[in-house]
Amino acid sequence: YGIVLDAGSSHTSMYIYKWPADKQNDTGIVTQHSECHVKGGGISSYAGISGGAAESLEDCLKQAVKDVPKPRHHQTPLYLGATAGMRLLNEVNATESKQVLKEVEKKMRSYPFKFKEAAILSGQEEGAYGWVTVNYLLENFAKYGFVGRWLNPGRQTIGALDLGGASTQIAFETSEEVEDKDNVMELKLYGQTYRLYTQSFLCYGQDQFLRKLLALLIKTEGVKPQVSHPCYPQQFTTSVKLGPDVFDSPCTQSYKPANFDPQRSVRVVGTGDYRSCLDNVQKLFSFENCSYSKCSFNGVFQPNVRGSFMAFSAFFFTHSYINSLSNISITSPSRLKEAIQLICNMTISEMTAKFKQKEKYMKNVCAVSNFVQVLLLQGYGFDNHSLPSISFEKKAGGASVGWALGFMLRLSSLVPAERLGLMKALPPGPWAGILFLFITILLIALGYLLMIYRSRKTKEGMV
Repeated sequence: YGIVLDAGSSHTSMYIYKWPADKQNDTGIVTQHSECHVKGGGISSYAGISGGAAESLEDCLKQAVKDVPKPRHHQTPLYLGATAGMRLLNEVNATESKQVLKEVEKKMRSYPFKFKEAAILSGQEEGAYGWVTVNYLLENFAKYGFVGRWLNPGRQTIGALDLGGASTQIAFETSEEVEDKDNVMELKLYGQTYRLYTQSFLCYGQDQFLRKLLALLIKTEGVKPQVSHPCYPQQFTTSVKLGPDVFDSPCTQSYKPANFDPQRSVRVVGTGDYRSCLDNVQKLFSFENCSYSKCSFNGVFQPNVRGSFMAFSAFFFTHSYINSLSNISITSPSRLKEAIQLICNMTISEMTAKFKQKEKYMKNVCAVSNFVQVLLLQGYGFDNHSLPSISFEKKAGGASVGWALGFMLRLSSLVPAERLGLMKALPPGPWAGILFLFITILLIALGYLLMIYRSRKTKEGMV
C-alpha cells in the first residue's frame, strides 16, 4: 500500500494505492484502493492558525489506519505533496509556509505509517506527475502480457491538462526544440526516455482566476456600492468583501485600488452578457510580447500541441456543466463557443432548474467556461483538428486522475528505468513451475489425442 495526500489550494484529498507485494517487480499493477476528502480548505488557508492544517488531516489519516490492513501499516509509505496554494503562500510568507509544512509533517509522523515526505511541488513537477499518472493508467508505458512479462504496447503517449484552484498545468511529449529550458523534463521510464514540455501557470487556477476577474471588474468600474458582472447569470446578485473575497491574494495585487477598506462590502449584480464576459476574460491573458519563436500566453514559450490529451480536475467538471446545460457535444471550437454563449444567456433560475444544483455552483459556470475556452483555443492553440483529441475525464482505470499517483510512482521507484525485457512479472521459481505445468498438460493432451486416433484406426481396420 501507499498513501498520498494531495494538498491543493482549495482542499486536500487523500488517495490510498495498492499493489501485489509478492511480485519481483511491482510495476504496472498499482490500483487505487480508496480515497478521502479532507473537510475545510487547503492547508495554505490555515496560515497563522497554529495546528489548524495538521488537525484538518486527522479524519482522513484515521480513515487510512482502517483502510490499510494493520500488518501493512509500518511498510506503507506516506507522502504529502502541496501545490499552488502553498506555492503562493511561500511567495508571500515563507516563514508561515514552512510552519504549516512542519506541523503537517509532525502530524503525519504520529501515525503508524512509513512517513516519506511533505513537500511543495514545483509547477513543472505537478504537470509532469499528472502526465505520468495519465499514461500509466492507460497502459501507454507497459502492458502485462500473457507470456508473463511487461510488454511495450507501442502506443503514443498522451498529453495531460490539469486545472486546479490556483494553477493550471499542461504537459506533453514533444520532439520540437524547447526554447526555454525551464519547460523541458526528461523522464526515463521502462528503458525509454520521454522528453516532455511542461508548464504551470500560477494564478490561473479556477479559484484565483475568478478572483482576478472580479478584481478587474472592480478596478474598471471603480470601488462603488454596486458592480456589474457580465459573467454572472441574470437574476443573480451577491455581496463580497473587498479584502477577504477579492484583493487579499498575490494574484490580484496588480488590480488593487490605491485606497480602500478591506472590510467594505460591494454588491455584485449579474448581467449575463456573453460578449462582455469573454472580452473581460481575455484581458486576463497577454498574447503580446513573445521573445521566443512562439508562445502560449504571458510570454511563455510553447511548442505546437500534438497527439491526444486528457483533461482532468476542474476541466472535467466544467466540461460536464457545459454538456449538461447546453446539450451540445463539444466537437469543434465553434460548437464550444455556441454552447458557452447559450449558457451565458441563461438566467440563474434556468440554470438551477436544468442542472438541479444550488446557485453557488451555477454562478461561475459562464465565467469558467469562457476561461477554459480562451485557455485552450487562444492560449494553448487547440484548433478544429486538435480540440476533438481532448477527452475530459475524472477517472481512468478505476483511479482518480491527477498528479498524486505519478508522484508516488516516481518517488517509490515503481516505474523503473530498466528496459521491459528485464522485467518478469513473477520470480523465476513460480514462473518455471507454471511453464513446467503448462508443458506437462500439453503433453498429456497430445498423448490423449494420439490414443483416441489409434483407437479409431483399430476400429476401422476391424470393420
